[in-house]
Amino acid sequence: MMLQFSSPENTMEMLTGTAIRGLNLLGSMFLFALGILVLGFVILFILDISQTQDAVRRNYPVIGRFRKLFSTLGEFFRQYFFAMDREELPFNRAERDWIEGVTKHGTETVPFGSTRSMAPGAAIFANGMFPKQDGEHTPQPAFVIGRDTPNPYAPTSFFNISAMSYGSLSKPAVQALSHGAQLAGCWLNTGEGGVSPYHMEGECDLVFQLGTAKFGARNDDSSLNPEKLKEICQNPNIKMIELKLSQGAKPGKGGILPAKKVTEEIAQIRGIPVGQSAISPNRHVEASNPAELLDLLNQIRDASGRPTGIKFVIGNMHPVKELVAEIKKRGAKSAPDFITIDGGDGGTGAAPLPLIDNVGLTIRESLPAMDDLLRDNDLRDRIALIASGKLITPAEVAWAFCAGADFVNSARGFMFSLGCIQALKCNQNTCPTGITTHDRRLQKGLDPERKSVRVSNYCKSMCKEVEMIAHSCGVDHPRQLTRDHVMIVQASGRSKPFSQVWDRSRYL
Repeated sequence: MMLQFSSPENTMEMLTGTAIRGLNLLGSMFLFALGILVLGFVILFILDISQTQDAVRRNYPVIGRFRKLFSTLGEFFRQYFFAMDREELPFNRAERDWIEGVTKHGTETVPFGSTRSMAPGAAIFANGMFPKQDGEHTPQPAFVIGRDTPNPYAPTSFFNISAMSYGSLSKPAVQALSHGAQLAGCWLNTGEGGVSPYHMEGECDLVFQLGTAKFGARNDDSSLNPEKLKEICQNPNIKMIELKLSQGAKPGKGGILPAKKVTEEIAQIRGIPVGQSAISPNRHVEASNPAELLDLLNQIRDASGRPTGIKFVIGNMHPVKELVAEIKKRGAKSAPDFITIDGGDGGTGAAPLPLIDNVGLTIRESLPAMDDLLRDNDLRDRIALIASGKLITPAEVAWAFCAGADFVNSARGFMFSLGCIQALKCNQNTCPTGITTHDRRLQKGLDPERKSVRVSNYCKSMCKEVEMIAHSCGVDHPRQLTRDHVMIVQASGRSKPFSQVWDRSRYL
């Protein structure tokens, strides 16, 4: 059998023919794509020039669409390419990077010096000349909340997880917080969405928050159902009850859970219809004045057998003074076992912008004002004071102890420990990190087991570094910090002790 070989000329002709056919095919595909592009351009042109809702698109068809695209992408590009480390809002890159570092590796060091601006209002801690060495610090006695209740509570951590409900957060996020709280030995506030199985999964200490709708322990009219509350409190992990009057992001307006987040499971836990927005009343239906509020609080305390307190945002001090006067009239036993003060700049997944931006005092004003009011009425030893509201770094937490706090809660700090990238999609069910979405595809990115370790690391690192500040100031424990231990930078550039800067007469 003889093999026949093509001549070089024939081979070249075959290759040339193949190349020409390939080029013709590419040319045809290009023309087809170009035709589709032109057709799409024409369709968009017609749609834009004929619509009347958007003036920019009508006057500049097709091109005007890029304005919205660039505006949408701008917030993400600014975060990575343009914003300085300490200028972003609501939290800057330096704060987020610190949390990311300690959650991954524990306490970290930084090189070369501070990048912090000493603008007027900045806090500087007054270090002592002869701080104690390791082993010389006196152990602090347990801080007990609700001594007169059947089940008093002695928390083991002064830094804890603030209110975040299942519904606002996803299932794996709540699971990670629950297990992380157990690892760190801190409490987890359930938020106003009721006690879910995922809050209980880690067997951590729980603070059951009753918002104005009283999800989980409610009647249909949002009034308290004592029997349901008793049933829930059979769980020994529920250590306290927090009656929420208002929160920092939306004082005067109840909680908002968009309809797209009200799944069948969430509706069952909360006792509400599936697929309808859950909008809580703007106040408790039973409490329209201080007397009725104390009646409700004591009803909850009697039914639950747990230390019971209230959470609110201070706006005008007058109604707060009326509440304190009613407590004095009835006697100290009628008082809340604790008061949680939230700053007017607190966070949430969904709230009207006018309330987020403009309503309620910040924690910088309200915390020391509340501390002064309780001290002047001899109630400070009776009522524990908890601070909440944008306190996510050791310096901010240490400042809160200087201003009068017994404990500090954080929500968004722990969200960053879960991997939050501040995408600002909390209210759209499209959170890219799986923290605030019920889209199972997006939730897959959040591994509860791994994230629980990061939650624990954040809490432990925070406690360690706040204690480090306290020890530097010459005291044994953060609760021993006073207003003389923190200096506030003035407009002149010089600093004064907070005790001299604070005008307590304005609030009393």
